[in-house]
This record gives sequence, C-alpha cells and structure tokens, in this order.
Amino acid sequence: MYSNMVTLQTLDTIFYEAQRQGRISFYVTSIGEEAINIASAAALTSDDIVFPQYREPGVLLWRGFTLQEFANQCFGNKADYGKGRQMPIHYGSNKLNYFTVASTIATQIPHAVGAAYSLKMDKKDACAVTYFGDGGTSEGDFHAAMNFAAVTESPVIFICRNNGWAISTPTSDQFRSDGIAVRGQAYGVRSIRVDGNDALAMYSAVHSARHMAVNEHRPILIEAVTYRVGHHSTSDDSTKYRPANEIEWWRMARDPVTRFRKWIEINGWWGSEAESQLRSSIRSQIAERAEKPPVNDLFTDVYDNIPSNLREQEKLLKETINRHPKDYPADVPI
Repeated sequence: MYSNMVTLQTLDTIFYEAQRQGRISFYVTSIGEEAINIASAAALTSDDIVFPQYREPGVLLWRGFTLQEFANQCFGNKADYGKGRQMPIHYGSNKLNYFTVASTIATQIPHAVGAAYSLKMDKKDACAVTYFGDGGTSEGDFHAAMNFAAVTESPVIFICRNNGWAISTPTSDQFRSDGIAVRGQAYGVRSIRVDGNDALAMYSAVHSARHMAVNEHRPILIEAVTYRVGHHSTSDDSTKYRPANEIEWWRMARDPVTRFRKWIEINGWWGSEAESQLRSSIRSQIAERAEKPPVNDLFTDVYDNIPSNLREQEKLLKETINRHPKDYPADVPI
C-alpha cells in the first residue's frame, strides 16, 4: 500500500510538471488523498466494478494499470485506449473493471447503482464502488442514486471524498447538514464517517463495507474526511480563495503518505534506503515519446459502417492538412 501511495504521489509530480511545461494540456492531482485512493482499492477485489470521478487514479494503479499506460492516456498517443480522443486524466480500463472517467459531476453515481443491481440479479460475488467529492453530493444524481440503491438493496459502496472544496466552493456554502454521512442515513443507507488521511482506517472501513454490501445485499456510504492539498486542476489557482498557510498545514502536518510511512518504519518494515530506491525507480518506468493516433481515428468507433457525411468530413480534413501542413502537428499520421 505504501509503495503505491508513493508511486501515486510521484506520478502526480511528473504529470503536473509536464502540464506546466506545456507537454500535456491538463492535469488533476490527488495530493492529500493518496490514502483514500490506495487503501480503498486494497480492500476491494478485482471483480468489483469501479465508477470513478477523476481524482482516483490510485485505484487503477493498485489494480495493475502501468505508469506507461497512464502516460499513454495523458499524452494521447497511439497506445492510449481512448485513441487520444479524451482530455488527460480520463483513464479507463475494461480489463481492470474501471469505467472511463467522465468530468460531468456525479453522473457515475446512478450508473454504479445500476451495475450493482445487475450484479445482485446475476448473483455475483462482487459489488460496485463509486467515488465522488463533496460537491457531487450537491447534485441531484447523488440523491436519486442513494434512494435507488436503498430501495433495490443493491450491493454498492459510495465513497465520498469530503475534501472541503468543490473547486472554489467550500462545504459551508454547499450544505448545512453535519457532513455527508447523515444524508445516507436519511435514505436508509448504512453510513460511516472515516478519517480519509488514515490508510488503515480507510482499509478497515472499505473492507467491512464490501463484506456487508456483498453478503447482506445493501448499499453503504463512506464519508472520507480529507483535504484537497493541490489545486482543483491545472486550470485553477486555489490560493485565490483559500489561505496558503492552511494548505501548507495540511501538506505538512496531515499528509497521509508521511503518516503511513512513520507507522511502517516504527514496525521495522521500511527505511530510508528502500524509500530512495522506490522513488528513483518510478520515473524510469515512463517513456513520453510515442507515435500519435492516425487522423482517421477521429471518425471511427461510433458507427459500425461510417456514414457518408463523416467520410466527407474525413476527406476534407485530410485535404486541409495537406494544403496547410505547417498548421497541424507533424507527428500525427494522416
């Protein structure tokens, strides 16, 4: 678990810097929320279906998504499973039961309940798991999904990352309830509030929640209390709406990675040599340079037989590129 938390932290550093250098267009970090990502993933099985928001790449990392696969998606190269059509951080893996990220807030929550209901009808030994932020609970989809799950008694785990901020909107401007857990209780869903920066607490809560969801056919809501240390995204400057010293306190005093490291060091399972070896090995696993997807991939995978209007668009695009080659990336095959 600790190795994956460090890997996620390093991954964020690499791609955040890549965006700042203009090598990718966009990025979202998970800084301060590494324990929620990794510990929850560790408590699940590979058969459990994950419906993420966009701040859970650690779940995919835990399941075996390689650093190169993350790079393929962020750089939109030929090996990207989405063929370069999506903006960075919209990961997905059919093989790893991880639905593709959608930026639209909370739309994944009802989807997870529907999938969980399907698992129940098929008598599968698995559950659906969906992640969302505190801002997601202000959307109607959250409330519809909670009621849907309670009434159908579907094996779904709702994991809310209550990190205090929905972009620039603090929780105090979103609701007057005592956090998120009480909302689940109001819908008849068993709910618990957990310290989201404590990896062991997160693992324990999700492990127990999975057992209840699968064996008792019931939904569970976990409110993981944490803090979004990073900016909302690379398009955001969070120092405009919250004090820098608050961010720094959470970064230094409440960092879940440092906290977990101290515990495993006390137990004699880790040391500075292992730490340096791990951090140096991570960067070597990523190769940025790779061929881009061909232009015609823009027009495939929607229709079985591409209609004439799209064929015409493809023809016109290629003609335009040939007429104005300097205005288009030279590394994209025509």
